[in-house]
Amino acid sequence: MTKSRAARAFYVVVLALLGVACGGSPSSPPRAAKTKSDPIDLAKPTTEGARESEGQTLWMRPTTGGATSREVPVDASDAVWGAGTAPVTVVVFSDFQCPFCSRAHPNVKQLMTTYGPDKLRVVFKHNPLPFHQDALPAALAAQAVYELAGPGAFFAYADLLFRGQAALTDSNLLGWADEVGVDRSALLRMAMSREVRGKIESDMALATAVGLNGTPSFLINGKKLVGAQPYEEFRTLVDDELSEVASLRGKGVGPSEIYAARVRQNFVAPEAPTAAPAARREKAPDPPDDTVWKVTLGKSPSVGPLTALVTMVEFSDYQCPFCKKAQVTVDELLRRYPGKLRVVWKHQPLPFHERAMPAAIFANEARAQRGDKGFWEATKLLFESAPNLDEEDLLGIARKLKLNEARVKTALAKATHKTAIQDDMDLGDDVSARGTPTFFINGRKLSGARPVSEFAKVIDEQLAAAEAKVRAGTQAAQLYSTLIQSGRAGEPLELAKSTPSVTKSNPSRGAAKAPVTIQVFSDFQCPFCSRALPVMTQVEKQYAGRVRVIWRNYPLPFHQDARPAAMAAMEAFAQKGDAGFWKMHELLFANQTALDPVSLEGYAQKAGLDVTKFRAALASNAHEKAIRADETAGAAAGVDGTPAFLINGYHVGGAQPFSKFKKVIDRALEDAKLGRSPAP
Repeated sequence: MTKSRAARAFYVVVLALLGVACGGSPSSPPRAAKTKSDPIDLAKPTTEGARESEGQTLWMRPTTGGATSREVPVDASDAVWGAGTAPVTVVVFSDFQCPFCSRAHPNVKQLMTTYGPDKLRVVFKHNPLPFHQDALPAALAAQAVYELAGPGAFFAYADLLFRGQAALTDSNLLGWADEVGVDRSALLRMAMSREVRGKIESDMALATAVGLNGTPSFLINGKKLVGAQPYEEFRTLVDDELSEVASLRGKGVGPSEIYAARVRQNFVAPEAPTAAPAARREKAPDPPDDTVWKVTLGKSPSVGPLTALVTMVEFSDYQCPFCKKAQVTVDELLRRYPGKLRVVWKHQPLPFHERAMPAAIFANEARAQRGDKGFWEATKLLFESAPNLDEEDLLGIARKLKLNEARVKTALAKATHKTAIQDDMDLGDDVSARGTPTFFINGRKLSGARPVSEFAKVIDEQLAAAEAKVRAGTQAAQLYSTLIQSGRAGEPLELAKSTPSVTKSNPSRGAAKAPVTIQVFSDFQCPFCSRALPVMTQVEKQYAGRVRVIWRNYPLPFHQDARPAAMAAMEAFAQKGDAGFWKMHELLFANQTALDPVSLEGYAQKAGLDVTKFRAALASNAHEKAIRADETAGAAAGVDGTPAFLINGYHVGGAQPFSKFKKVIDRALEDAKLGRSPAP
């Protein structure tokens, strides 16, 4: 699941906590109790030492905080798996964006399976590295899941984060919370709380204090192991500790004293202290991104002369308090650099700001009626009114601006200008404008409501460079387009590791000889898969005759109803071919929360299937071989979550917007026309 067009809610939260970007209140919601057994029925628990059967999970196990030590403490804020008095404790310091952490994660799970909760305790601590921009938002989200739903939900959520590591977008962070049964609104509130932020900072400080500067790092009863080591390394250390613990117990050391005793014996403090944790948390803002981004202007509203040597493009949201704050800075910059600075507006209404889109529509309608002057006057009044942006507030502003009120009402009711706003949002996605406000100064990115001095520094640098280019012969009116001509826009297309062959055993829709084949790896219980349906409908409509859609079953193990649903769909295919499959497909997604056996039989009746044959097929797992074949094909192709799409050798993960599919399909069509292989 992938880079989303939606703004990074959790990224914005992090910036809000630092006081530079849009976010919510830092007040803490009520703290949920963390009980010994997880309240979320992810799967049935397995017995100690037994290997999990397919579709089961480790996370439904009794857990307690339990024994602690002075050097490596364990407390109630830690997500813990296993008994509090287990003889061996593995403290994991991890970063959800670190590829080495994702490689080590299966080893930790294997330890859990091998030793069971009575012998092994796993304690998770956060250490998001500063150069992983998505790591801190993911850590905030994961800790919020723990606070709201306990350790079982946390570890299940961690599985999802590591599986979807390449796409830790806000929509995925929120959607994965849905997967483990945590309300996304509660998650956002909790992620913004001082208690969650304090926990992350405390873990980072502890990592520094014990000399762990990289990830993943492990303290096994206090004994350090760094990096994604082979499983055998972990097992050797655990076995050694079990032997040492047996010796201690023979000497009368009680179970609750074992951990502290072994940590005292094993732990080696770092020789020299590294930088103080406070310095890490309170470091100066990151310098501006030196990358030149290709931020095209189009016909967006602007203020300042076309010949200005510096063009500043602003991605903003009328409901965002940090955008409101930043607008004062923008006005000051225009006063400081008369004739030298042009400001261009791009809309970026964040999805969790309900009135941001109507306000953006209103601003565009003001421009339609009164030109750029009317737009900027509307912008000023909208920010003055914010956060009060209900329709009556907008109509009041319309009256102040002497706009045609009837036209304003029509624009709001019909979302008249939404396409243009969406174009701005698409551009924001292409140039990685992830939060609001985000500015591009002659293509150089500067994020957040920074002080005037930071903007002035970048503008002065750009002015000097621009003046040199003009002296060298570049026309001032052509300067901006020249500067960004070779700029960066968008991420390279991702290639699949392999492209599975398609046979008549795969349900399909569309022209058999279409130049583009879209293989959809999906799960009938996955909410993201459901959200992808309207986009796929749009794709099939716009590219009719040019795309063929192939279905691949990829039921995720933590969706207990997904496999039976896949079985039901394949039985519909067996009885009535493609038409029967797509009818069942429609019924299953329309009733995604009711996929129990009785409901599945009801859908079979609605689809006109022979229910007796249907019941027998499900009872005998008649289509297990076909489902496994899809899973194997997906794994070989690099699919690690749902939905995933293989488009003529390109990989698209997650419920992406139409523009993402359009970009990839157009490239695939061009490849087919030129007879070339897919390329990034």
